Amino acid sequence: MRNAAHAEWTKLRTVRSTGWLLLGLIAATVLVSALATSAMHTSHCPTPAGCFEDITKDSLIGVRVGQIAVVLLAVSVIGNEYGTGMMHTSLTAHPRRLTLLAGKALPLATLVATASTLAVLASLWAGRTILAGNGFTPEHGYPTPPPIDGPTLRAAAGTILYLTLIALLSFGIALLIRDTAGALTVVLTLLYILPLLATAITDPDWHRRLEKLTPMTAGLAIQTTRNLDRLPIAPWPGLAVLAGYTATALLLGTLTFTRRDA
Repeated sequence: MRNAAHAEWTKLRTVRSTGWLLLGLIAATVLVSALATSAMHTSHCPTPAGCFEDITKDSLIGVRVGQIAVVLLAVSVIGNEYGTGMMHTSLTAHPRRLTLLAGKALPLATLVATASTLAVLASLWAGRTILAGNGFTPEHGYPTPPPIDGPTLRAAAGTILYLTLIALLSFGIALLIRDTAGALTVVLTLLYILPLLATAITDPDWHRRLEKLTPMTAGLAIQTTRNLDRLPIAPWPGLAVLAGYTATALLLGTLTFTRRDA
């Protein structure tokens, strides 16, 4: 296991695209969050109570864009090896397939979790600073929670876990499909197209049910720190929905990988 993880770590570290994608994750998350919060102002709300703004959640909105870099990185870990034929070489060096997969997944998850931590901390700082300047202050009915309060810690840690699960979900789907373009299509459909389809449902009960089952909508419920009763699903159960998608993708991908030729 250690040798496989070291070999895969070396691959990831020496491929130029890895650094650019991780940098893209951080930059896109922080930049989109900053732009989104810059457009928010208390003057746009009839009353503070009528705005229902969630400072922590608003500060992390860039994750919806930054996660694309995570998907690209995770899919490329498997897709590139199949595309170049390097998978045969990897299996020759590490014939135990489960060990090889674990060796690939561990460095990927570690890198994504590390970059996600930087992105989340920077986004929270930028968002809170910008929103405070736009009038979201205690004087206007928006108390700024301390950085270490329970809901904020849950939102921050949950967002890091969310991005790590997205990486492993993409990894599992790439294992199952063995094609970079196909895996990207499937993952991006799950993340972005399913929520759009849910919005097209006019029946409110079915709309709420579908929101509970879409991986991005359910998973990002973890970012909410106020007005939890307005959510279609609670924060931790929502993240559990995404974990279910990830576990299923990894299981199917692993079974496929171990039972067919590379």
